[in-house]
Amino acid sequence: MGHSQELSEFKRDTVIGCHLCNKSIHEMSLLQNISTPTVSGIITKWKQLGKTANQPRSERGHQMLKHTVRRSCQLQSQ
Repeated sequence: MGHSQELSEFKRDTVIGCHLCNKSIHEMSLLQNISTPTVSGIITKWKQLGKTANQPRSERGHQMLKHTVRRSCQLQSQ
């Protein structure tokens, strides 16, 4: 299973525009060619935060992965 790409800000804003025009989630999903859970998530995020832009992601996961890989390599070389 591959990684999905982030939606553009324009596409997310278009979903909000459709929402403000009283389109159903199903209609928005068909119009924008994105899944209904994604549409629902965009609307929920907009209602809670007042914006659709993606939040910066934490680097902690990447740092822990690098640490684990280094530690594994050190243990294998001993």
